[in-house]
Amino acid sequence: MVEIGLLSDTHGYVHPRILSFFNNCGEIWHAGDLGTEEVADTLQSYKPLRAVYGNIDGTALRTRFPEIQIFSVEDVPVLMMHIGGYPGRYSPKAKTAIKRYRPALFISGHSHILKVQYDQTYKLLHINPGAAGNSGFHNKITAVRFAIDGDRIKDLEVLELGRRS
Repeated sequence: MVEIGLLSDTHGYVHPRILSFFNNCGEIWHAGDLGTEEVADTLQSYKPLRAVYGNIDGTALRTRFPEIQIFSVEDVPVLMMHIGGYPGRYSPKAKTAIKRYRPALFISGHSHILKVQYDQTYKLLHINPGAAGNSGFHNKITAVRFAIDGDRIKDLEVLELGRRS
């Protein structure tokens, strides 16, 4: 079993309570818009980091991280990208990747809206962890943690903080 800490849209800021929320996680996943290399370095020094770049990320982060990550954890195939949309309303690039790679778990960010939704059409769980930074229109800082055990995604928990707490 692997515990995962998931966040997105930090835009150059990592709230200290997020790190404590991820304390028991084996990996941290970031779904884009890290904002700065310092954010990536902070997360990577804390736990192993898998990340994709987002639309605000500059050349240094785009060189360091891919636009799309395809990997497996235990028996769960994962697809992660920043701009992905939602079940029934995927971006064209996400829809193409989902059809090609057939993930059981699709992770995206960008919207700053926390959403966890099962997609009956593609038989996958979609998670958007919302926004963990201070920049943007969101009112709450959010992050997610969950476990992957064999082919099961379980024990999903949400951290919700006041935007500038």
